[in-house]
Amino acid sequence: MKKIIVGISGASGSIYGIDLLEKLSKATNVETHLVMSNWAKENIKLETDYSVAEVENLADFVYDNRNSGAAIASGSFRIDGMVIAPASMKTVAGISIGFDEDLIMRAASVMLKEQRKLILVPRETPLSAIHLENLTKLAKLGVHVIPPIPSFYDHPKTIQDIVDHQTMKVLDSLNIEADFAKRWDGE
Repeated sequence: MKKIIVGISGASGSIYGIDLLEKLSKATNVETHLVMSNWAKENIKLETDYSVAEVENLADFVYDNRNSGAAIASGSFRIDGMVIAPASMKTVAGISIGFDEDLIMRAASVMLKEQRKLILVPRETPLSAIHLENLTKLAKLGVHVIPPIPSFYDHPKTIQDIVDHQTMKVLDSLNIEADFAKRWDGE
């Protein structure tokens, strides 16, 4: 069974983390560990029709973002990957300098030190030189940076079509089967 941490930080785009949790909850061989920032919880209320409790119910385990003693804060707790979707620039900056201010940043630091899969779905535009430097630094350390940039070869009709494509890209990076979105198959 794969164990995946899903971090939802306070950037706009909480639907990306929620959709990932929904898809992972349907996988029979995946255990999910959820941690959300306070602003993530606010954005869920502002941006979606979900309640925070509904989002938490999608995960197998839920942690308080202030709990530095949580299982996912330790390298001895075996985890196969972590996705922060969306990843705020504050969270990206904290990870890039090893500032473990909260559980999301600490769990990401553990992924880096243990050389485990870490995926960021950064949500900011335009990106400043500081944002780009932080993301570049993390990419050089092996972090997969998968920004939510829609494709149009699949002729999306709804916002969900665009979100599905993003979630497919994240699941591909985790080596988890994703057959719910259209892939490019050539001309």
